[in-house]
Amino acid sequence: MALFRRSSEIPVHFHGKVVMITGGTAGVGRATAIRFARRGARVGLIARDPAGLDETRQELEALGAEVATFAVDVSDADAVRAAADDCETRLGPIDVWVNNAMATVFSPVDAMDAAEIRRVTEVTYLGYVHGTLAALAHMRPRNRGVIVQVGSSLAFRGIPLQAAYCGAKHAIRGFTDSLRTELLHARSGVQLTAVHLPAINTPQFDWARSHDRGAPRPVAPVFSPDEAAKAILHAAAHPVREYWLGATTPATILANMVAPGRMDRYLASKAVEGQRRGEGKAARAGDNLFEPVAGRHRTYGAFGHEVKRAPVMMSAQTARSGAVIAACTLAAAAGLALGLRLAGRSGR
Repeated sequence: MALFRRSSEIPVHFHGKVVMITGGTAGVGRATAIRFARRGARVGLIARDPAGLDETRQELEALGAEVATFAVDVSDADAVRAAADDCETRLGPIDVWVNNAMATVFSPVDAMDAAEIRRVTEVTYLGYVHGTLAALAHMRPRNRGVIVQVGSSLAFRGIPLQAAYCGAKHAIRGFTDSLRTELLHARSGVQLTAVHLPAINTPQFDWARSHDRGAPRPVAPVFSPDEAAKAILHAAAHPVREYWLGATTPATILANMVAPGRMDRYLASKAVEGQRRGEGKAARAGDNLFEPVAGRHRTYGAFGHEVKRAPVMMSAQTARSGAVIAACTLAAAAGLALGLRLAGRSGR
């Protein structure tokens, strides 16, 4: 698989295609909706807040897109299925479904209650399940379509203060892997792909619930939602098993495969303070865990001054192959050095 330094260099067009996006009014979801609209797609948006949906719809329509909005909580399976049915009636057959909606709580495990963990799971994990089932109900009979799961390096490696979210992201990966094997077994024409992201500058850090002593922030380095959107569009156009965006994503995943205990100690040492902005919780005005927060639906978060440009994008196969080659090279070098040392001792 090819390795891309700049996903913006990849021409992708979706003229006349119908794309449904969950969590489409803020952050990565909104950036993705804008980019699909610019590429000629008809866009369906699922989110809870009617005002945020209306604002996003106007932005997409100004780009010339045909848009349908659905004020739906993705934790409600029946409502998601009804939105999919309505989208097909209003825009046409769904070609691409992007599961992106999420909720989180920044908190030590013992400071959360069961209702908070359940809510994160219902939105971040079951929301993907409900979206996937709704997409499959329409795509399987036609034997075509692409489902994109927007994932994270945290689907492979849990970090402190985000146990509920990491647990949900791990669950999405397990669910997706199982579904992929079933689609392969059935020789289905429905394509399933995942895009695992690094830290992204989104509004979640301003409206997520927190029980930590400081306001939350993304673990550096931080990338723009626009870069995530480019990767999602590329995955929708060229679906492979997984894509990893940003050098930190494969580094985190592969390091955890090789030395999970060392990763435990590193994250224990660095990741708690690395997620603290330094501001007190009193500076925050409400959270979006159980109800949407009005007036704060936007694409970008508060960390634009930190954003890194042009993250590396690669398929997971490429990353793993590169890691194997690197490991073999190191082993060969070590073997050669040992051989030369032994040869020197024997006088040869």
